[in-house]
Amino acid sequence: MTAPNIVLLEDDAPLRNLTTRALREHGFNVRAVGTGAEMWVVLENETPDLIVLDIMLPGTSGIDLLRTLRQTSNTPVIFVSARGSEEDRVVGLELGADDYLSKPFSTRELIARIGAVLRRHGSQPAGETQGTRNELQFQGWTLSTARRELRSPGGAIVDLTGAEFDLLNVFLGQPQRVIGRERLIELSRTRLADSSDRSVDVLVSRLRRKLSTDDGGAPIKTVRGVGYMFAAEVSRL
Repeated sequence: MTAPNIVLLEDDAPLRNLTTRALREHGFNVRAVGTGAEMWVVLENETPDLIVLDIMLPGTSGIDLLRTLRQTSNTPVIFVSARGSEEDRVVGLELGADDYLSKPFSTRELIARIGAVLRRHGSQPAGETQGTRNELQFQGWTLSTARRELRSPGGAIVDLTGAEFDLLNVFLGQPQRVIGRERLIELSRTRLADSSDRSVDVLVSRLRRKLSTDDGGAPIKTVRGVGYMFAAEVSRL
């Protein structure tokens, strides 16, 4: 199996060197850079499996870099930042980050987060077993769990982040059932924040926008004080 390719953008040289060494010791191929400009040079020549992106950078911030990246790429991104407030996590989620890790952090935790994000993007989705058909359909939409791809009723591919895909896959696995926020995190392996904050709400809001029909409706319904429910009927193809 080919080792995953990681791009690490960290402007603190000692921390960058320490993190690079730890990731390589755990079998990752790492391209470490200190600025956004250096990151773009790397991305022009290769497509990494994941980017570890510091938010607080001199010049262009990690937030701005991710905003630009998401215009052309769905490469998984883990934000790291000394600012670990709920607001910062929510902003990262809204821009399409797959995870958020507050400094200071242990290299063991970072490696675990990287592994979780890579599994979400490359391995069998949560809740799916061997022999399960790999396409789910609802209201004309089709979700391919094998290709990790969502197609609209018109046949267009809809871009989903890894966290959005996992959350939708959970909803489709338990249609017309109320699922609490904490349970959603557990089932989808979305280790983005505690269930007590707005992280799940942000992901649900993003999914609703992407699944909205011309009349503004979406199949994900809020059950006040409890959680969410996927109201549409789901069939396996």
